Amino acid sequence: MDDNSNKKHSLLSVLNPFEVFRHHERTENGELKTESKKPSRFKFTTLRSFEALFFLVIFFAFFGLLAFKMTLPNMLNTFMQTAYHLLLETVFYIMAICVLMGAISKMFTEFGVVRLMENILRPLMKPLYNLPGVAALGAVMTFLSDNPAIISLAKDNNFARYFKKYQLVSLTNFGTAFGMGLVVIAFMTGKGFGGGALVGLLGAVIGSIVSTRLMQHFTLKSYPELDTPVTEEEGTEQNISFKSEGSVFQRFLNAMLDGGKSGVGIGVAIIPGVLCISTIVMMLTFGPAGANGEYTGAAYEGVPVITWLADKVNVVFFWLFGFKSGALVSFPITALGAVGAAIGLVPTFIETGIINNNAIAVFTAMGMCWSGYLSTHTAMLDSLGYRKLIGKAIGAHTVGGLCAGIAAHWLYVLLSLIF
Repeated sequence: MDDNSNKKHSLLSVLNPFEVFRHHERTENGELKTESKKPSRFKFTTLRSFEALFFLVIFFAFFGLLAFKMTLPNMLNTFMQTAYHLLLETVFYIMAICVLMGAISKMFTEFGVVRLMENILRPLMKPLYNLPGVAALGAVMTFLSDNPAIISLAKDNNFARYFKKYQLVSLTNFGTAFGMGLVVIAFMTGKGFGGGALVGLLGAVIGSIVSTRLMQHFTLKSYPELDTPVTEEEGTEQNISFKSEGSVFQRFLNAMLDGGKSGVGIGVAIIPGVLCISTIVMMLTFGPAGANGEYTGAAYEGVPVITWLADKVNVVFFWLFGFKSGALVSFPITALGAVGAAIGLVPTFIETGIINNNAIAVFTAMGMCWSGYLSTHTAMLDSLGYRKLIGKAIGAHTVGGLCAGIAAHWLYVLLSLIF
């Protein structure tokens, strides 16, 4: 009797649709024991298949619509021609700037200019950023190079010992706001917009204050236990040294060559962003180049979806940033992923005559402040061991970048009225 009952119970368990995907086992009394944790209904390979299917639908829908509008031969030719022209006309120009600025920044570091700038900026750190004075060194280093420079400093005990944990975490936002600043300003100045670039620098500083302060607020609100010193170990700021050995001439030569070599690295690193991201953005920003509005397959053609959408609400962008053309919105959109790719759009804007010093000020501010934070914040916080704060860092920096652009625009308007 008991055997028949157990068999019947087992059969019902199998036929019960609510039990099919439930992990279970029998207790000593023969009763069903269910675990609280339910396994996934789908295998990993099945989920990957769904992901692949979804990607293919989006991929072919995107390029299919472009091909439908432009014709397939023109779309493919524009795609390749745009990437080719960006490589020759923009990437190599930016790389040359990176090499020269890398050499200059290395010499500044070698011969104490960075330390001098740090000492000048040190008194501003506490009132503006709620950071110890030594944080100024991080701002100067990222301005002269790129975002990751702040992480190498943060991992140095001689540097980190001055911070509380929530302050150290906020260095991700603080350092990112100045990433590639020297390259961006040099690029804009080289194009004849030095005044706008300097106003943009002020806007980036305002954005960095907003971003850093917001990050500290969010962190302490969620994790008040981080309001403690990073370490109690001994250390001294004087041990953070960048000086090499040798004669003055040898140090000069080594600094110039080593800095130029690091500039090559930055220049190479921006190639994928400029060629991939900028090409797609341009094909969604500019229209056909033919005299009668037809597509020719030339570089920088496309279907101006971004421009069309931005023009629908351009009164908002005009009031916030002073943009007179919806196409200019593509710069801050691109800067979310890579500032190198974003500045690759500027020469085309100049050729089409839709840019001015106000736009350059906004571009510089948002390009510096965001500087591809969506692609760097995750790795930076992960290396510091605070992956749980990625969402807060990205949210704070998004607001900071918008504030940077708005501040740059209204600062430019104010300065234009005065001078």
